Amino acid sequence: MINVFKNILLAWDGSEHSTRAVDKAIEIAKCDSESKVVVVYVADTSKAKSEVLQNWNNIDITGTKELRFRNIEEKVKKSEIQYEIKMLQGEPGPAIVEYTNKNQFDVVVIGSRGLNALQEMVLGSVSHKIAKRANCPVLIVK
Repeated sequence: MINVFKNILLAWDGSEHSTRAVDKAIEIAKCDSESKVVVVYVADTSKAKSEVLQNWNNIDITGTKELRFRNIEEKVKKSEIQYEIKMLQGEPGPAIVEYTNKNQFDVVVIGSRGLNALQEMVLGSVSHKIAKRANCPVLIVK
């Protein structure tokens, strides 16, 4: 079987859905030894200041994020696929779409919902934006 998805963007935000998307991206990449997964995490700069202000007395404000990020990196590394981790800044939807389209990915793999609790009932706004605007197929993982 020929894998047409060699250049795979995996959008990851630490949510349960994006963690399941990791497994799917690895599965796709294992179909062809030439495949590469680029794990993209977007630091939402519009929320950064409010997070600091809300958690000013929390000793380890970034510890949880760093631990989750380390866990995902270990998982991808253990899978023995080619991968790269890319940190972007900005609003997640537009930042991922721009990076995807500039780098001509074959597919984007993303969780159906992210960390925003307000979007529990519908498709996440980030995955929706990416599905509408990316110039390649988008696999949305539940």
